[in-house]
Amino acid sequence: MTGRVRSVPIMSENAEIKPFRIDVPQARLDDLHDRLDRTLWPDELPGAGWDYGVPVEYVRNLAGYWRHEYDWRAHEARINRYPQFTTEIDGQNIHFMHVRSRHEDALPLILTHGWPGSIVEYLRVIESLTDPDDPARAFHVVIPSLPGFGFSGPTRERGWNRYRTARAWAELMRRLGYDRYGAAGNDGGSLVSPEIGRIDPEHVVGVHVTQIFSFPSGDPAEFERITQEDRKALEVLQRFHDTKMSFNTLHSQQPQTLSYAIFDSPAGLLGWNSQLFGDTADVDADFVLTNTMLYWLTGTATSATRFYYEDAHAEHPKEPTTVPTGLAMFDGDFVSMRTFAERDHTNIVHWRSYDRGGHYAAHIVPDVLAEDLRTFYDGLR
Repeated sequence: MTGRVRSVPIMSENAEIKPFRIDVPQARLDDLHDRLDRTLWPDELPGAGWDYGVPVEYVRNLAGYWRHEYDWRAHEARINRYPQFTTEIDGQNIHFMHVRSRHEDALPLILTHGWPGSIVEYLRVIESLTDPDDPARAFHVVIPSLPGFGFSGPTRERGWNRYRTARAWAELMRRLGYDRYGAAGNDGGSLVSPEIGRIDPEHVVGVHVTQIFSFPSGDPAEFERITQEDRKALEVLQRFHDTKMSFNTLHSQQPQTLSYAIFDSPAGLLGWNSQLFGDTADVDADFVLTNTMLYWLTGTATSATRFYYEDAHAEHPKEPTTVPTGLAMFDGDFVSMRTFAERDHTNIVHWRSYDRGGHYAAHIVPDVLAEDLRTFYDGLR
């Protein structure tokens, strides 16, 4: 039975799982409001738009809404609707939501977010995944905060890259008693999830991601095999590299230098994180701000960016993954290239693209993503 919980308890003291509930002191919210009131706004060239980065008007409008209309307590209560826990894994406190389906045989699924997202990315898919019309397609859902992010942070030592995180997630699922499970993710979660399948193939039935970050190696033979779709994807990648890749470089090289601007100033943090929320704020400012609040209130703006540094300085496996892999690709997001993806993942069994959704598909088109997850795992349960 896919959702069966192991009956053997984990007796180690460090394996203790503690209930958790978000309860931010009012003083923290008062301090936030005071800092927003005293924001010093930078100058900007007339008509610059997004040419130089995130526009002042964009951040100023968001900050004004944050200060005068945004209701953290409502969003705190919304997150607290779901069971949350903490446990220590490999010396790091790990926070996670664990929502079991009423259907005992549901397939366990661990969902991993990225930066500048958080567990908030997946709130809109929880009910659909745990309580679908067909009980045979239900999931027990585990949604952890990445090490160094939100209530899983800050990190206390070097080395928390995608591989160490994947090992921690495999231990988390073992600790929860799940002997067969799926791993899915977005953004940084699309880096972590395939590694869970790599290090725990005996228990991972399949990996589902919204991006496959496979790039040209420089081998001329690869370019002889690329498709027209691959060429279009390379053009999108080049535009992103030329206009929006600076955050990756800075996080990967000098996250501590950046930290003084985003740890002390809520407007600074909002401006920095907003570069990858794009038009999302025009549709749902609360989504942008709730994600940002989880960095601000927990003091993890710096440790979250260190994830990039640790990953850039990690030794990367050269062998491809072999567990069944699925991709759901959404319009307006990174465009995955199948020629290179199949080099790095030898068992791609599901490849879908959608004409809407964007980078935060779980929030923007939750029904579409949930159905894609169900379709992928239907044949793997």
